Amino acid sequence: MTSMDIDTQHLLNAQTGKISWKELARHFARGAVVCVGAGQDLVLIAECLVRDQADEIARLYDKGALHRATDEDASGWEQRNSEFWAVVVAPWVLVQEL
Repeated sequence: MTSMDIDTQHLLNAQTGKISWKELARHFARGAVVCVGAGQDLVLIAECLVRDQADEIARLYDKGALHRATDEDASGWEQRNSEFWAVVVAPWVLVQEL
């Protein structure tokens, strides 16, 4: 791991935070929400996006560790009034339900 990797991870980690479904809904409406699977490292996946690691991102999608939020996801979040751990990697908002 290089110092650049560590710096990127620290920066992304500093930019993570909790967000409610109410706050996330507008990002879902514009199609910008990407779900990170439970047990996955939100910051490391965000770093893959920052570094445009297309092969790794495709692998994560293929194994179901990453997916674009669906209407079904949103319906469940609305019903549960969900909260998320989130980080923005423009134009995406990566989330993990808490």
